[in-house]
Amino acid sequence: MPEEILPESIGPRESLGYPVRCVQECVDATAAHDGTALDLGCAVGRSTFELARICRKVVGIDYSQRFVDAAEQVRVHGSLAYFRSDEGDLCTPLIARLPKGVDSQRIRFEQGDAMTLRPDLGSFDVLLMANLIDRLRAPKSCLERLKDLVNPGGQLVLTSPYTWMPEYTPRENWLGGFEQHGQRCVTLDGLKSVLGSAFELTGVRDSPFLIREHARKFQWSLAQASVWRRKC
Repeated sequence: MPEEILPESIGPRESLGYPVRCVQECVDATAAHDGTALDLGCAVGRSTFELARICRKVVGIDYSQRFVDAAEQVRVHGSLAYFRSDEGDLCTPLIARLPKGVDSQRIRFEQGDAMTLRPDLGSFDVLLMANLIDRLRAPKSCLERLKDLVNPGGQLVLTSPYTWMPEYTPRENWLGGFEQHGQRCVTLDGLKSVLGSAFELTGVRDSPFLIREHARKFQWSLAQASVWRRKC
């Protein structure tokens, strides 16, 4: 729950609920109704559960087996006990619960690498990649496969704070965040260059998010969300 992350009355409360907002603010629910969705880099599945409100079938994939196991625990059993870090060794026991109104039978979680997805994964009406592209070793290669994963007319939603770091992505594979021939190259332009032949950019918005480290330390970030429509 958002109030469990930031229980104090002070702080950037508009930054809470980021996985839910990635769906509610960026996915056209009317166009996606009764369709299929892929949440690539789903973490513990909160966006996946939200996609299940509007899509009849949702697949959540993450590289971390631990995250997948946690998401599956919530899907199957409806809850998962965990500890929130407060200060030093002090923690608070909490329970993550299946969101109300979500049909867990619509969802399947699996472990997978965004760089080497299984070839029989199929195609989808909605594909969400939240905070993933700047953690891939070869983001261009991943993006180039998306045209085969999104149905004609389908939606692609990419969100990221574009935190390019050599330990995750070799500098020569960055999509932006550098100068070339005296010109500033930003990631959105890199996305347009890679996706433009198969996708139409339909919208861009800023979306803040908050990561709690402990009761008195948080990471505030501002992701850029770009929404794309697969060309027919």
